[in-house]
Amino acid sequence: MTNGIKRFAKLSAAAIAAAMMMTAVPASADLVIYSGQHKSATIAMLEAFTEETGIKVNTREGSSNELAHQIVEEGKRSPADIIYTEESTPLIMLANKGLLEPISQAALDNIPKEYRAEDGSWVGLLARSRVLAYNKNMITEKELPTSVLDLVKPEWKNKFAFVKTSGAFQVQLSAMIKLEGRDAAKAWLEGLKKNGKVYRHNKAALDAVERGDIAFAMINNYYWDKMAKEVGVDNLNSRLYFMGTHDLGDLVTVSGAAILKTSKNKEEAQAFMEFATGEKGQAILTEMSAQYPMNPKVGTKGLKPFSELTPPNGTLDLGEYSDGKAAIELLQEVGLL
Repeated sequence: MTNGIKRFAKLSAAAIAAAMMMTAVPASADLVIYSGQHKSATIAMLEAFTEETGIKVNTREGSSNELAHQIVEEGKRSPADIIYTEESTPLIMLANKGLLEPISQAALDNIPKEYRAEDGSWVGLLARSRVLAYNKNMITEKELPTSVLDLVKPEWKNKFAFVKTSGAFQVQLSAMIKLEGRDAAKAWLEGLKKNGKVYRHNKAALDAVERGDIAFAMINNYYWDKMAKEVGVDNLNSRLYFMGTHDLGDLVTVSGAAILKTSKNKEEAQAFMEFATGEKGQAILTEMSAQYPMNPKVGTKGLKPFSELTPPNGTLDLGEYSDGKAAIELLQEVGLL
């Protein structure tokens, strides 16, 4: 594991203020979790944890980056016991600042070492793959590009969608900056701006593909997998496409959790980490969110087998590719933010 993200985008004072305005956590909370992950899956897992252990949990929700920076601002006053993020980058930032408590060996043993910090300061819980969702009535799988780099070509004009504000898209962009160079990443982003259609969020982009408004969209796998589970694949006009070429289009990112060094409930926090990394907690998260569990004992029914994913360089992104500041700066430079 490399430190990877020593440079991390600083939030504006307004963003910090907005984060501080979120619902206050009651002083009587047994365990406080700052969560940047999907709400329904998180709540289901927390309810099961409380039922099994008797430990009550309160959550504060927001973007992973905002919550991580809020913890830094709060310092020793932070009520947070645990932070649960959508990407690994905020966890690495907090680890680099020495703000994380070592996780118990019992929890770490549930997750392969390649999916957690070498020093045990944070652990991966779920993974998701970047994919193309395409309308099978508008384009065939054989006609789709085998690299996201090809999307700048004229033949793809007005045929695809992307979400410029998506954290996963920005990780994809920062990975391109690191692997292909800033000039190449800028040219690619300018090509996307010229050829693609921007949507506000991934669900909206997927819905547009399903309706036939656009041929395909760059999203995370779980948006489509969750919809397919709810309504049935045969009832959908869209399908998922994995490039299978170790391209940035198949980037796999990891979400994770950590215990704060300032936690006032460390015993309870360790119990939560053992539950969240264990088979029961992982099964709930996977079932509810259609993401990949990091515990290898938990299955992924309905998802493309994890072993068949082909991320760039054959590895998951645990922060090595991510530089939030560089991605934001480039998006601003080309006029997308």
